[in-house]
Amino acid sequence: MSIAFFLLRPHRIVQDLILDRSDPDFSSLERIRSPESFVWKILSHAARTFSACILFLPSQMAVSAAIAYLYCRILDTYEDLVMDPAQREAKLKAFARRFRRHSKGYAIDPAPDIDERLARNAADRIYTLLVKRCGLIDVVFSQLKMPFQRIIVELVHNMAHGMIWSSQVFERQGGVLRTPEQLSRYCHHVLGNPTVFSVRLMNLFHHKSEALSSELYQNALQAGEFIQLANITRDIENDLKRKIAYHPALKQDLGRTDIHDPELSERIRSVRETLLVRALSLAPAYIRMARFMAFPRWSLCRGSMIMMLLFTRRYYRTCALRVHRTPWPGSGSGLRLLLLSLLSVVSRQHAGRILDTVSAHFAAFVSDTKETRSPFSEWIRLP
Repeated sequence: MSIAFFLLRPHRIVQDLILDRSDPDFSSLERIRSPESFVWKILSHAARTFSACILFLPSQMAVSAAIAYLYCRILDTYEDLVMDPAQREAKLKAFARRFRRHSKGYAIDPAPDIDERLARNAADRIYTLLVKRCGLIDVVFSQLKMPFQRIIVELVHNMAHGMIWSSQVFERQGGVLRTPEQLSRYCHHVLGNPTVFSVRLMNLFHHKSEALSSELYQNALQAGEFIQLANITRDIENDLKRKIAYHPALKQDLGRTDIHDPELSERIRSVRETLLVRALSLAPAYIRMARFMAFPRWSLCRGSMIMMLLFTRRYYRTCALRVHRTPWPGSGSGLRLLLLSLLSVVSRQHAGRILDTVSAHFAAFVSDTKETRSPFSEWIRLP
């Protein structure tokens, strides 16, 4: 597996960067019989920029991270597409409980099914296909070493419990999060836990222990929030259509589809700007996390962390333009970001310069907000 992965890695990364995710070949994905081939093919469709960062990792880590991501994506699919709260929570619980520990690993029950007619678009069809063919992912999971299996199962349990909390809060509060604390908790459940998992995975690979210090754990949670806010700020309009909002200013707009109404557009712009600045004010946690990791001189893990940061910075630069703010300078080319990430694999100094540059750009943006815009203090974490 390691040799095949090593040989195919460059091809998979390039294919991932140029893949047209708007028009998946569903019939081809349905025909795949090889469990490992299915994992890598579906990952590129399901994971957006995460897939390139996973492909950057050493082979044993990459397979573990891919399995963990796809399991989390299945949980996300139940949360997003199953509208009845009781059915949603039942499927989340069942997916977590299907892993049954025994002396040689885990016995795995089939994943709870999902009605493919719930899919609203091509992306949702990918996710329902993922649920349908979860048995192939389970085959690859069963081939992992026990320590890697264990932390994946712990992640699945944490994610499922967090999503049940989120489901209950949204249901109780009419589809909206009311406070910054609720937003943080939601983000920690959705992407903070996977970020903690990723750091545990790197420690397990490099240092034979998945244990994290309290400081590194907290930085990883906040780094996950920093990244998850990219998903939230990107999808505000679509979330409103499905009656979800992550800021109380949009509570009265739940379910609206007239997104171009001037008053609604301005509210969305204001909320998007608030959440953008909140995200950038959390970026130091990602920087601290990256600096804290004790990687060897040459490290694919370091390159993967830099790649995630660069892709996230590229998105937030676009987000700044959407809210009519002047962004920091930077290239949007995926191939250039890949090159910078490759250089970070072989050079700690190069990676350090990227961390310094990104930190300075984000700090300046947040500082400008602090000086010129007043209604943000409750929702952002100013340095």
